[in-house]
Amino acid sequence: MQLSLPPKVTDRAFAQIAAINSSADEDKCLRVAVEGGGCSGFQYDIKLDDPADEDLILERDGVKVLIDPVSLPFLTDSVIDYSRELIGARFVIENPNATSSCGCGTSFSM
Repeated sequence: MQLSLPPKVTDRAFAQIAAINSSADEDKCLRVAVEGGGCSGFQYDIKLDDPADEDLILERDGVKVLIDPVSLPFLTDSVIDYSRELIGARFVIENPNATSSCGCGTSFSM
């Protein structure tokens, strides 16, 4: 029986959330959710939000990443990172559960 682990958040991702909060009026958390849709069946919804009672909260130095209980099984053993490339900067999910993904990087299938 394989142990399912919650997602990991990289130092880069935590640093970017902290940077976003440093220029905002109030601190927000980064919510990572999985929804049906997209070109591959599922898509990530990544946004700033406030925590809900049932959320899993991944926290470092007061910076928080939120995952709702419906999305959590889809994100088991994933890595939440922040990438800065020539085409732009964005939060990215490295998801070992995805069997395929779209070129956009936000849509996947399982």
